[in-house]
Amino acid sequence: MKLVFAGTPEFAAVALASLLAAGHEVALVLTQPDRPAGRGLKLHASPVKQLAQQHGIPIAQPRSLRLDGKYADDAHAAQQLLQALGADAMVVAAYGLILPQWVLALPKQGCFNIHGSLLPRWRGAAPIHRAIEAGDTQTGVTIMQMDAGLDTGDMLLSQAVPIQDTATTGSLHDQLADLGAQLMVQALALLQQGSLRPVAQPTAGVTYAAKVGKAEAVIDWAQPAATITRRVRAFNPFPGASTLLRGEPLKVWAASVGTGTPPASQSYGLILTVAHTGIAVAAMDSIVLLNELQRPGGKRLGVADFLRGFDLQPGTVLG
Repeated sequence: MKLVFAGTPEFAAVALASLLAAGHEVALVLTQPDRPAGRGLKLHASPVKQLAQQHGIPIAQPRSLRLDGKYADDAHAAQQLLQALGADAMVVAAYGLILPQWVLALPKQGCFNIHGSLLPRWRGAAPIHRAIEAGDTQTGVTIMQMDAGLDTGDMLLSQAVPIQDTATTGSLHDQLADLGAQLMVQALALLQQGSLRPVAQPTAGVTYAAKVGKAEAVIDWAQPAATITRRVRAFNPFPGASTLLRGEPLKVWAASVGTGTPPASQSYGLILTVAHTGIAVAAMDSIVLLNELQRPGGKRLGVADFLRGFDLQPGTVLG
């Protein structure tokens, strides 16, 4: 099929690679403008742009697609490109811009979204983070026919995967990216055969996955230990759970629920024991074992390596 692809991060690049491998003609890639990154804040192309460049695919990077918005010139230029292509369909994966109605109506077969959850649970920007944070036992990918709402379109294909107790957003992201790419190729094959059957999303069970902010990754030691450890996994690799150690930020990349009961409600964040198998910290109802840590300017280290270069004693309070 003749496709337009809209996406930006690695999750989307995996899908684009699969569409190309399946023999589809990707006539245009839409991706976010280059962003400053790294210590030098140099402009960096998105993973999708880099892949498109490797394959010689034309690229457009409008700042907005709203014809009446702040960047109307960008939107009108993109409209001319899309109208001239006459694409069969548009595939969207973590693009980062809202598609107005004029975009949704252009492709002959419509626009299809690869969404990293089992809709209608976790509509919105951060479905993988929120599924782990909430303690969901499963998630998955839904291929959806896009409409004007926020992830409200008809479901076309979906597949569930279990969320392991050790899963992080990083590891689950990679699993869902591969699954989403496979399902999108399958959905287009069914579309060509005329056997793709849309199913309306149920009205029950709708939840929203709000964008993750850095501030919410600060650990609140007055929460239950299970909540804290889920949030550590949910915010790995971004934005990274953190706490304060002697007034200095400390990243917590891995933690687990320990055994025992904290001594008193006033002890939240108190380091109880320090061992190479884990640093035990008092939480609301139990103990959190810190297993992987990072100081400012340092490397991510397992607790044994962390303690070799840093003197930490019981009685220190975090946060």
